[in-house]
Order: sequence, then structure tokens, then C-alpha cells
Amino acid sequence: MATSLNPNSIRWAGVAVAIAALLATGVVWSEAASAADAGGPPTMSKEAKPTDHKPTDFRPDPSYKDKPYSPDAQTDIYGGKRALDAPRPLFELFRPIYEEGPFRPGANPFGDKNLAFPAFSIFGDWRTAVAYNDNGAAEIGQIATRLNLDVDLKLTATERIHGFFRPLDKNGKFTRYEFFGNDRKQGDFHSDLNIETMFFEGDVGSMMSGITGEHAKFDLPIAAGLTPFLFQNGVWVEDAFVGGGASVMAINSRLFDISNMDVTIFGGFDKVTTPAIKNADNTLNDDDLSVYGIAAFVEANQGYWEAGYGAIRGRNNFSNDGYQSLTLAFTRRYGGWLSNSLRTIWTFGQDRDRGLQQTADGIIFLAENSLVTSKPSTLVPYLNLWVGLDRPQPLADDTGILKNTGINFETDALTGFPKLDDTGQDTYGGALGIQYLFGLDQQLVFEVATVQIIGDVNEKGRAAVDDQYGFGIRYQIPISPAWIVRADAMYGLLKSADDIRGVRLELRRKF
Repeated sequence: MATSLNPNSIRWAGVAVAIAALLATGVVWSEAASAADAGGPPTMSKEAKPTDHKPTDFRPDPSYKDKPYSPDAQTDIYGGKRALDAPRPLFELFRPIYEEGPFRPGANPFGDKNLAFPAFSIFGDWRTAVAYNDNGAAEIGQIATRLNLDVDLKLTATERIHGFFRPLDKNGKFTRYEFFGNDRKQGDFHSDLNIETMFFEGDVGSMMSGITGEHAKFDLPIAAGLTPFLFQNGVWVEDAFVGGGASVMAINSRLFDISNMDVTIFGGFDKVTTPAIKNADNTLNDDDLSVYGIAAFVEANQGYWEAGYGAIRGRNNFSNDGYQSLTLAFTRRYGGWLSNSLRTIWTFGQDRDRGLQQTADGIIFLAENSLVTSKPSTLVPYLNLWVGLDRPQPLADDTGILKNTGINFETDALTGFPKLDDTGQDTYGGALGIQYLFGLDQQLVFEVATVQIIGDVNEKGRAAVDDQYGFGIRYQIPISPAWIVRADAMYGLLKSADDIRGVRLELRRKF
């Protein structure tokens, strides 16, 4: 059994701010709601006024007395859709989510132009999987569980404090019981109360409107704290670190045919991780790294561009392990039959000392393709390809750069499900598959994939020893609005190494 309680200043500061904001907004909101319940004319802002109209502008609704009422016909008007009994959050306070109106008026602790609508909720999911995994070096049969808890405090329409916790795992190890393998008939309970994320996000324009009492003429979204960032679907950045970011939104240019452009600057000074920099025990270092960068999203040329620059800086024993990263991507649909994304990530500038092997110096080209079939929303054949030269790396992440290339390159973040080499280092290859979503109520994916090495076998610094081939299948279906069943199987043929294989069944409860 491994348990720990690791309080830190970030957690207690975040909790204190959340409690204080919750109490302040809740009290004022409750007073405003009580006043509204007492009756009185509706209120409106001074800029609004009633619209002039004539009584003849309105007429009675049509009469259907001669037509019998049909509930089925009323449902058919909306495509046969019926009300969904959606799962509720684990805990809710003040205004619930996904509720119909009318709503009570907001309070004004932040100003009349930035009203408070407090809502506190705890939601997430609980995943439990039974799996048999053969990663070549070891065979393990186990049942493992993982609890994901999101804690959300909404303050206004644009400001909130959000936290994320995983109480049933520690340092990447999940609570589990092994029934096959070296630790047969042995259970391990791993838990901690560490914060995975805890951040504030809001809009400076809205906050200024509340302070000044005048509508701001700009939007400036910001986030600060232990904040998650994701760029290019997680291929370039998918990490949570202590820092923050700000975005300039909705820029357009007739001259350059830009219909919309967003630019985000970001930075972090703690909890930054990258596969390129590890401790002596081969775990990711998250204490001695900083990151900063800029990312842009541009809608132009009948598609959209994604571009970014970032840098990793090391401290202490990792001061010479930092590197820089440039990325560029373009996504577009061609001829009504092909959806294509082209991505490039160039890693450079690392200068390790002590004769150590470079870990971040290379470039990778990725092409993501899917065919538009007669069932474009449910039947999706795809072919994803890449060529990686030397040792390209994501800017900030804890997994490989090929994790979105196909299901044969994904693990499950629970049981250690086997996968093909996902580094893209001195390799080329691809994944060919087909996804079918039936009536948007279940998913079936079948895929074949390969990794082909560039250079000699056992070349120093490359993760893949030799060529690899993989076959994977996935099926998942919701058995109720709150419960999902998912099954996976894969087999990997590895030249010059033992084959890998895995099969798993997962039950997921959403709340």
C-alpha cells in the first residue's frame, strides 16, 4: 500500500480563493434572488428600451381544433429526438448545469456589467478495466481503477476557478489488483491528494466592464495557476504547468483573407514535462523546467493554419537540456472527398554537455487524412502517415508525438496497454483504419499500422530497435446515459524484439 498526503501552497491558495469567492458571490446572489422573488417590474439596462409596436402586428395562433393531437407527430418535428435523461454531477450547489429557465437575476459583487451567477459542481468519471497485457518483457493480468474529479466554481458568465484531482493513483501508478504475472494475487492501493490542475480563467474585458461600469470594447481571455494547455490536438503541447496564458481573439483581415485569427502567449515555471528530459530513474522531470511560447490559429485559404514557437529551459543539473520548437500545420477539405491535415514540428537548439546523447534535435512531418464517404458523420476511413528525422519531440507533454496517429500508438493511461513506438524518431510509417459510429450511438475501429526504422538496427538514440507492425480493434457502446463499455485488443509484431499483445475491457461511469 502506498499512500501520501502532499499539501502544497498552490492547493491551499486555490482552495482558499475558491471558498472565499463562493461565499461572497453566494451570499450576494441569494439576497438578489430573494428580492426578485418578492415581485416587482422587470429590470433592464439603461441602454435598452421597449420597442414600439402596433396591436395589429400580432394575431392569434392558428387553431387546430379539427385535427387530433398526436404526440408522435410532435416528436417527429424534431427529427424523432426525445428528452435525454443526462447524468447529473456528483455534487451541485446554487445554479445547476443543463437546466431550463427562467433563471434568477445575477448579483453584482463584481459590478453591474459583470454579474455573478455562482454555480459549484463536482463531476467527472470513474474508469475500471480488466486487462491482459504482454509488453514483451513481462506479462500482466490485472484489474485497475481510476477516478477523475473535476471541481468547478463558476463566478460570472466568463470567470471561473477549476480544479482537477485523481485520488486513486500516484506517480503514474493506478490502484490495481494483479491476478497474473510476477505480482500474482497482489493488490496495490495508490492514492494522493495532489492537485492535477487548479487555475483561474476569465476575460479581462468583462472584468473591466464590471469595474468601470462601461462595456469594454475588447476581449482578452486569460488563465493562471496550475493550468492545462493543449495545442494542435495535443501533438505539440498537452501539459498542465504552473503559469498562465492570454489570448487575443477574433482578429480578421480583408487584405490577407483572414476571417478569424486567435493568438495565445503562454508560459510556465514549474510542473513542465517533456519526454526529452528525464531523471536518473527514467521518470519525467517536472521540477527543473520552464516553458514559454506563442501559438496562433488562423482561418484562411479555405482552411485553417496552426503555428507556434516555444522553448524549454532547464535549471540545476538540466540547464543544458533545454531546446526550442517550431510548428506549422494546415487543415482543409479538398473536393468534398478528402479531409487533410499537414503538420510539421521542428525541434532544435539543444546542447547537452558531459557527452550525453541529444534527446531533442530533429523534425517530423505528419499527414492526417480521412475520406468523406456517403455517411460522412459515421463512416470514416483514414490514413495517417509520418516521417521523423533524428529526435523530434513535442514541446510539452508526457507521451510520444505519434499518440494521435492511430489506436496502435495509444496506451490507456490505466493498465499499461501495449503500443507501437510513438516517438517518431528516425522512423517513418503510418496507420490505415476505418471507424464506424453506427447511429452515433456506438463506435467500432479497426486499424493496421507500421513503424519502419531509418538507419541501422540498434542505432544509438532511437527508441525503436527495428521495424514494427500492429493490428488493433476497438469497440465501445453506452449502455445507459451514464455508463460506457469499451473493449480493445492489439497485437504487435516487432522485428529483433519480442512481440507485444493486449486485450482489455473497461467500464466507465460518468457523473
